[in-house]
Amino acid sequence: MSFWQRLEEPAHVVVCGASRGIGLALTTQLLARADVAGVWAIARQASQAPALLALAAQHGQRLHCLDVDVCDEQALSELATQLRAAVPRLHLLLCTVGVLQDGASKAEKGLAQLDLQGLLATFQVNAFAPILLLKHLLPLLRGRHPCTVAALSARVGSIGDNRLGGWYSYRASKAALNQLLHTASIELARLNPQACVLALHPGTTDTQLSKPFQANVPADKLFTADFAAARLLEQIERHGPAASGSFWAWDGAAIPW
Repeated sequence: MSFWQRLEEPAHVVVCGASRGIGLALTTQLLARADVAGVWAIARQASQAPALLALAAQHGQRLHCLDVDVCDEQALSELATQLRAAVPRLHLLLCTVGVLQDGASKAEKGLAQLDLQGLLATFQVNAFAPILLLKHLLPLLRGRHPCTVAALSARVGSIGDNRLGGWYSYRASKAALNQLLHTASIELARLNPQACVLALHPGTTDTQLSKPFQANVPADKLFTADFAAARLLEQIERHGPAASGSFWAWDGAAIPW
């Protein structure tokens, strides 16, 4: 039975990183579903994002745009309070935030390029923000209702699949995210037997994160955000509690840790 078939009511959904790229595509596709009651679109400037404003004009009160810095734990606490006042439970929590090379974060090619500031900046976005988001929204996931938590990981975060090296902080932060999600899946299973926690690899997608590194990507391996979002939703639909804590690629292939 698919995720949507297991639902007993229209879904309440949170999409973190919803103002662009895969997060925006997920928000758009979820709003197109009649079995989604509402989407809470979270980004630092969600209320000013033109694409989200256009969706709000189309979908009205089914879309709620919230300005939240997910690297600020106080902001996450305030978000949780706001959501608890609005909905009794969450059915789907999607986190698409990530950084590869921006500001202090670097796509290091060798050990000599590593520095503490860059490591901390990358880990803060890629590993710490998603798990702290889950921490604060946990009360809305507890119970006995079907729910799925999914965060964007990356194949390069696989230790077993690492044969090229490089990208130290990005690889390590995604590996850390995988461990955090796997650990959370064990706890959440005790709090809600119908819960599923997934780490998902979207493939190389034409987004701001990947743009500096697209030159050597074959055209048929560079996905649009719409394509990636649709494939990710297929994985969410396909996997239930029995698969909680697992790591999947966009095409349904399991990825080694």
